[in-house]
Amino acid sequence: MVDIRFHHTAGPLALADLMADVGYVSDRRLPQLEVAGAAELDEADAQTIVLAAGKPYRDGLRHTRAGVAIVSPELSVDVPEGTFAIVDTRPHLLFSAILERLYPGNTRAVQLRALNPGAEGEIIIERGVSIGANVVIGAGAEIGRGTIIGANTVIGAGVAIGRDCVIGANCTIECAYLGNGVVLQSGVRIGQEGFGWLDHGRGNRKIPQLGRVIIQDRVEIGANSTVDRGALGDTVIGDGTKIDNLVQVGHNCRIGRLCLIAAKAGLAGGSILGDGVLLGGGAGLAGHLTIGSGSIVYAGAGVTKSWPEGSKIIGAPAREIREFWKEAATIRRLMKGERP
Repeated sequence: MVDIRFHHTAGPLALADLMADVGYVSDRRLPQLEVAGAAELDEADAQTIVLAAGKPYRDGLRHTRAGVAIVSPELSVDVPEGTFAIVDTRPHLLFSAILERLYPGNTRAVQLRALNPGAEGEIIIERGVSIGANVVIGAGAEIGRGTIIGANTVIGAGVAIGRDCVIGANCTIECAYLGNGVVLQSGVRIGQEGFGWLDHGRGNRKIPQLGRVIIQDRVEIGANSTVDRGALGDTVIGDGTKIDNLVQVGHNCRIGRLCLIAAKAGLAGGSILGDGVLLGGGAGLAGHLTIGSGSIVYAGAGVTKSWPEGSKIIGAPAREIREFWKEAATIRRLMKGERP
């Protein structure tokens, strides 16, 4: 379910009214249902609407408890009893329009609300918090004891920051929950919109970014790194993980505990790292793939597929390190005119 602490909703709306508002025309009679919000398949309830756009969604769709599902034709037979299916050949575009109607004004930016206590929520700052010059704190934000906030930092409405954190100068934090002992170096951006688009090359239509960022205890993020919020669910960084400068973490990435990610690495949306993964400088992940726990991704690697636990991968496209060096040795022999 989209967190209304960050994204205000227009719901609940009658399903028939909602679909009419987005221009959907059907020869089927829509049931008398109310839609309060949107959710991912595994988090949905009877008042939420979900998306199932292709084969990767099949298992989640079969077990969802959503009231309404927007599905592609190939998944129409997988909709469970109790969930009303709206079948469309372009489900992503339809679902995007529904999100814009359900969460008006929240798809481009999360606005800072009034600083004074009131209907938008009181700011809660525990004892022993140090706040630098020109810091802006949005309504409903919470900051734990012993935390330090550097000059010119902006903390968005509803953001919660734990105890004994260090937030450097010129940081921006939106749509996020930070645990205890988190360190953000200067210039870090947390919870900005993810890079999600539809109708590529024609309309380039923005996918509403309505998720959150969850940063667990003792995470450290280096200067000028960016962690995008999820499109619908959460971007998560696990306990004790350390991220270097100039790293990009895309929307809906899930990074495990005690990972180390070196400078200029990039994780495209939906990437998953297990616990204790080492990601070398400049390595890039193509997105929607998994790197198993304890793996090492060497500097400059271009990862285009998932890898199991304990993998050691290098090169672009990335391959197992023994295979890489074997290929390199073969090429050297060929260049010298030797038989491989």
